[in-house]
Amino acid sequence: MANIRDIAKAASVSVSTVSRVLNDHPYVSDEKRKAVMEAVESLNFHKNLNAVHLSKGKTHVVGVVLPYIHQPFFSLILNGIAREASVTHSHIMLFQTNYEDDKEREALESLKGKQLDGLIVCSRTLPLSVIKSYSKHGPIVLCEETSDLQCVYIDHHSSILAGIEHLKQSGYRKIGLTLNRKSGTNTSQRVTAYKQACSEEFVFYNALNIEDGEEIVRCILENSSRPDALLVTNDYVAAGILNECRRNGVVVPDELALLSYDNQHLAESLEISSVELPLLEMGQEAFKLLSSEKPEKRELPFSLIHRKTT
Repeated sequence: MANIRDIAKAASVSVSTVSRVLNDHPYVSDEKRKAVMEAVESLNFHKNLNAVHLSKGKTHVVGVVLPYIHQPFFSLILNGIAREASVTHSHIMLFQTNYEDDKEREALESLKGKQLDGLIVCSRTLPLSVIKSYSKHGPIVLCEETSDLQCVYIDHHSSILAGIEHLKQSGYRKIGLTLNRKSGTNTSQRVTAYKQACSEEFVFYNALNIEDGEEIVRCILENSSRPDALLVTNDYVAAGILNECRRNGVVVPDELALLSYDNQHLAESLEISSVELPLLEMGQEAFKLLSSEKPEKRELPFSLIHRKTT
């Protein structure tokens, strides 16, 4: 395999000149630059990017840890990260974990191994203490509230209380809640707020997509004790609930009100009331925090959009 000395010999220039050309140094004559590039092509030379990155101390690669790429909640955050990354000509390395500890550790080890300039953790299963222990190797930003690391977050506790208050003011009393996984910081905040504000408990877990929403309605109809309103994980689950209600003659919002979360285009097109979460902005702010020199916590506001399902 050809090296820099081989190129220098073929181009009849010094090793330092070859190095300047390969690193886009401006002070090289056009004649010598052309000779070096012709030698590079003829020798089929490939620059060792890892060596270059190590010498400069930067990879221009940011790692992003998320459980699922296809889930709209995380894809919007990722979109925000990608927008900011393009501004700084940075690349993104995705770690889709499916909430598996080993895959989260892989991302952290990549930061430790200097393969990344920083790491954004959109959602996690590893203890915060484990993630914090890697922060000495590079900046880490979490998309949840914490006092230990840089973070950008939404107050999910307050968003649930606001949703419940909206439903109660509309006359609903038996309010249910649908959630994704049973563990997790966001889930914990939502459940705590729900139990604080509601005396009866109608909680449905593992609600992620349209099919899950349809299954929730079937489960509700099989029981004599039923909620008259639901706070729903996301707009896709709400769409599934709405579909199954229509198939079974359940009138929304008279018999079952729906207040979703995220407020994506689907909610607008189906006229579903939804709590808007600024997920795109969350991704943008998370990327910006990677370069912040002082510890920061950035809270992003939510807003309730009232439509025809409440």
